[in-house]
Amino acid sequence: MCGIVGYVGPRDSKDILIAGLARLEYRGYDSAGIAVIDADGALHAAKKAGKLAMLRDELDAHPIAAGTTGIGHTRWATHGGPTDVNAHPHLADDDKLAVIHNGIIENFSELKAELEASGFAFRSQTDTEVAAVLLGSEYRKHDGDLEAAFRAVVNRLEGAFTLLVMHEDHPGLVLGARRNSPLVIGLGEGENFLGSDVAAFVEHTRNALAIGQDQIAAITPDGVTVTDFDGNPVEAEPFEVKWDATAAEKGGWSSFMAKEISEEPEAVANTILGRVHDGQVVIPELDGLDELFAGISRIVIVGAGTAAYSAFVGKYAIEQWARIPVEVELAHEFRYRDPLVGPDVLVISISQSGETMDTLMAVKEATRLGAKTLSICNTQGATIPRESDAVVYLHAGPEVAVASTKAFVAQITGLYLFALHVARIRGTVTPELQADAIQELADLPDKIRWILENEQERIEQLAHWMADTRSVLFLGRHVGYPIALEGALKLKEISYIHAEGFAAGELKHGPIALVEPGLPVFVVVPSPSGAPVLHAKVVSNIQEIRARGARVIAIAEAGDAAVLPHADEVLRIPLAGPLFEPILAVVPLHIFAMGLANAKGLDVDQPRNLAKSVTVE
Repeated sequence: MCGIVGYVGPRDSKDILIAGLARLEYRGYDSAGIAVIDADGALHAAKKAGKLAMLRDELDAHPIAAGTTGIGHTRWATHGGPTDVNAHPHLADDDKLAVIHNGIIENFSELKAELEASGFAFRSQTDTEVAAVLLGSEYRKHDGDLEAAFRAVVNRLEGAFTLLVMHEDHPGLVLGARRNSPLVIGLGEGENFLGSDVAAFVEHTRNALAIGQDQIAAITPDGVTVTDFDGNPVEAEPFEVKWDATAAEKGGWSSFMAKEISEEPEAVANTILGRVHDGQVVIPELDGLDELFAGISRIVIVGAGTAAYSAFVGKYAIEQWARIPVEVELAHEFRYRDPLVGPDVLVISISQSGETMDTLMAVKEATRLGAKTLSICNTQGATIPRESDAVVYLHAGPEVAVASTKAFVAQITGLYLFALHVARIRGTVTPELQADAIQELADLPDKIRWILENEQERIEQLAHWMADTRSVLFLGRHVGYPIALEGALKLKEISYIHAEGFAAGELKHGPIALVEPGLPVFVVVPSPSGAPVLHAKVVSNIQEIRARGARVIAIAEAGDAAVLPHADEVLRIPLAGPLFEPILAVVPLHIFAMGLANAKGLDVDQPRNLAKSVTVE
């Protein structure tokens, strides 16, 4: 979750570090700090609990010298509370050494006891300071060879970590190491960067290198070297960042979430782009895998939160089109229940960031068990795609707000493209059905724009009227059920009110007991023409809850007259096939959640207790 930036080059590293940390704020944090080595070779550090503005105020009040070598960090507390002392960087070796860290060092207690027995003292409650003190001890044992000492330390650490270190004795050098936690290199001219993701340095360069598992990067102004934890040289994978710094800025919008909802049409369109050829879905990244897809007997999709709900939607499409049984598993449950997967099973992971720790560990477990793995991801150079056998990138652009919106619709789109790609290989859809599905996909961006242009203002007004609401229910059937779950999650995430999503068929099996006069209930209504049986059942559900005094807000396709007499409010979406309605139906729910949070005066981009990328278990 933490944001990490490293810099060596001719410019004042403070400016580079603070700007990089600002671009990483979306990851979620509760303290921030930087360390620099000045022109005289002295190390200076500043850190502060709270938002980045608190660190800026600290630096204004107590300036530190300019320096061309530096590391910066935003922390999300794990070991030790969010205090100034526990903030990073942590110093050691008579404050000549600075260390920042993302992740959890699982054996820190044993290492701390060992160091304390040797006479070392600690100032914080963090696992990170243990790594710093251990590195200071090893530095002396290795006669000032920082890289050798660093290798000795990382080989003793257990858990998930990204570490950046620098030392007064080595100005112009920053070392980074990663295990189960993100780190990428930015390649400049006469300067180089390290970051927990490319947003840290995209303002300065789009040329990057992906660092693999258990690897160490050393950056100087003149070059970069990458080795494994034993010191053996390795070839880092270069890639180009396809978006620029302005894509991670608000651009005049009131919030990143508002900007990203407005970008949902482009997220869908860009995910489709380049993947339709001669009336067929052909995903170039999956070239050469036809034999694999023809032979798999089962698919397991793993994800967490919003990604898991997109997986539930994708399950319907894959089973209907590709005729392969699909299971959806919460990633954090999958690896702990001795799952039954093997060479004939494909495990698909979904993660916007590609760094979600629960999902990464599920992929590793699937690989260990012999399954083939496919990543659906929105972030280039991320860990999960590199750990997978294949990847389908979404090209939705950077998503900064913690609550996912445009990535969700892109994930469903990516799953639908995958389903049609595999269906073509297995011969389970006719050319006519494939053509119809492709047309439905191609029409989605304009249909989402119609919702934004024609319904957004009314939805936001509805949210304003409901600002004092304390509980909301969401109902849906078939592909509408995971949309109900997603709608409830968004409301919980950013409005901090009780919200639950249910399969509408479950209503009489318990949830109807929650219905009381005035309770708002959102109902995702299937198309009366595309799914008439389901439509009739959902209208019956609406009548049941309306009879008990609930306030019904229906999300229904334009022209659905049957629902009008039974709903208090109807939010319209354009006509679409049954499998394509979810991508439209979720848009009003995203708008409503944002509108309600805004009406309550809450921070929609950085909700309390949450982080964008959950990189610890």
